[in-house]
Amino acid sequence: MLTSLKIRNFKAWKDTGEVRLAPLTVIFGTNSAGKSSLGHLLLALKQTALATDRKRALHLGDPNTLIDLGTFQDCLYGHNLEADLEFELGWDLPKLMTIRDLHKKKMPYVGNALSLNAHLKTSKKEQPEMRGFIYNLRSNSESVLSVNHSINGGGKWKLSSDNYSFVPSVGRQWDLTEPEKFYRVSETSLSRYQNAGFLTQFALSTERMLSGISYLGPLRDHPRRTYQWSGDTPEDVGQKGEYAISAILAAEDDSRKLNRGKKKLNKPFAEFIANWLIEMGVIHSFVVRPVAAGRKEFEVLIRTQAWSPEVKITDVGFGVSQVLPALVQAFYCPPNSTVWMEQPEIHLHPQVQSVLADVFISAVKSYQNETPRNVQLIIESHSEHFLTRLQRRIAEGEIEPKDVAVYFCRNTKNGAILESLDLDLFGEINNWPEDFFGDQMGDLAARTKAALNRKRERQQR
Repeated sequence: MLTSLKIRNFKAWKDTGEVRLAPLTVIFGTNSAGKSSLGHLLLALKQTALATDRKRALHLGDPNTLIDLGTFQDCLYGHNLEADLEFELGWDLPKLMTIRDLHKKKMPYVGNALSLNAHLKTSKKEQPEMRGFIYNLRSNSESVLSVNHSINGGGKWKLSSDNYSFVPSVGRQWDLTEPEKFYRVSETSLSRYQNAGFLTQFALSTERMLSGISYLGPLRDHPRRTYQWSGDTPEDVGQKGEYAISAILAAEDDSRKLNRGKKKLNKPFAEFIANWLIEMGVIHSFVVRPVAAGRKEFEVLIRTQAWSPEVKITDVGFGVSQVLPALVQAFYCPPNSTVWMEQPEIHLHPQVQSVLADVFISAVKSYQNETPRNVQLIIESHSEHFLTRLQRRIAEGEIEPKDVAVYFCRNTKNGAILESLDLDLFGEINNWPEDFFGDQMGDLAARTKAALNRKRERQQR
């Protein structure tokens, strides 16, 4: 689970400062303020980790990747090729990491969290080029082991640490080589030392963290009359929710069961999702079944009211097909993973938008096979109703303020700014930004004044 994010000189962001990421993180803000750019960077990092080319410091994308960010100049704040791109990610480890130095008899380095700070500049070919990175193994926020892999003043790569002594290999001391991608010390460089092998653990942890990030965009596929599924297990529901039905079928085939929290009733995956749709008030019943025995074509049948006929998902309101991928992804994603969603409330009635907050609270608290899923949701939203319900649930004690982070994003002449909203135990926001959801009081005052003027004019006729 990601715990922090910091970005410098990326798209609208000159400097985000350190951003705390909670199990449920919600980002509001004006249009084109830079909210989506935060998720875009994470997708670029993920596709870089997945790429086969280890020499590419940052894979900006192409038509076949998760995201296409264009050129490196397009990505830099102000399109300034002289600006260096820096980012820092912090994440909790699913289990303790233990590092032992076989050359020294001392206590091992043990941590439950890891952070990576990477620094890139523009190469002569105007491509992203590594300047260095720093790993920091932490235990309860305290640093226990820090490793710096960067270029020194003479233009040579070095490996150093304030609290770990790297022992050179016997024989001639060859120069180190540049890192692989933005996070991995090369095998050649590791071979220059007798006790640097543990750095592969850091790289593997980075890859596991990035592989656990999924994204659901604001534009989702239109519903279909039939869906094909031949037994595969999709990684996620897809950026447009195109694999949502396949995910339901795969989870059912795997006999996956979920509940809404500790000691609550376990239910099969499809029934669990259907119950949320029913609670939202958008359907009365929901079922996915094959069009005929032995076929790989499936249809989604919905009954909107108890007295209504059962119809295909294409024949009911558009909102059902749009919210379904959000529900499925929130509970289908693997344990200890992060889901980034843009506008899950799109095409939904205000009351349904409110219930979405309950869905996502349940998702971060849910258990699978009696084990906490530890899922993280980062939500971009414009919904006042979503926020109001979230505040209510905090006040009722359904979720603790520490497990929620709410931000307001706005653009200024000095770059985008992310304001942290202070939520207390009573669900109150103690630092409301100006015009957070528009000028409601201004509209009310203007409407009242206009109504009085209209009445006065009618009386004078």
